[in-house]
Amino acid sequence: MGLRAIVVVCVTSFLLGSLFTHWIADSLTLWKSPVTDEHLWTAALYYSILTKGPPFIFYFLGAIVTLGAATILWSLNDRAAGNLMFDGGSIFLFGTTVVLYLYSVIPIIISEFSTLPAHELKDDPFPGALRTATLGLASNHLMCSVALTGVLVLQAGRFWAERSDDEDAAELRREAALLKGRESRTKTPDAKSRLD
Repeated sequence: MGLRAIVVVCVTSFLLGSLFTHWIADSLTLWKSPVTDEHLWTAALYYSILTKGPPFIFYFLGAIVTLGAATILWSLNDRAAGNLMFDGGSIFLFGTTVVLYLYSVIPIIISEFSTLPAHELKDDPFPGALRTATLGLASNHLMCSVALTGVLVLQAGRFWAERSDDEDAAELRREAALLKGRESRTKTPDAKSRLD
């Protein structure tokens, strides 16, 4: 596995881990039935905490995403058929995740959860517009997780295909060496007979 593939796998795994931290909120809204107002308030409070996080964390995540995207794009420079298939698919899935996060997840978190309405009782009704935003965030996080898992699967497929190609090439070299050795052994007696 080359350095570029290692960087892509590490970046993708890191981003998947970051998405899995949202499981605290998303599991309450995506996988619980029925979804209660208490679940929604818990998820909304979690997203509200995210909006108050230190800005350097978001810059760090942006740098990680940029590193991953640049590395995948750099791999396309090889112009090998395997790279076009595996890295092309990886770029599509990685790009889909970035676009979905930039144009859907982040704006929803900033616009809807920066100023969360105060509630004192767990029985307070959850606002309808906020309900839609909370359920939408959980769905978007799930889509991003699936897309990034696809990147990992494509990179594993690329590794397997390259390893298989290397093994085939080594087998061909071995067979060529054996064939060359046989030819040299058969030619040697002929040369001696000509000299005699």
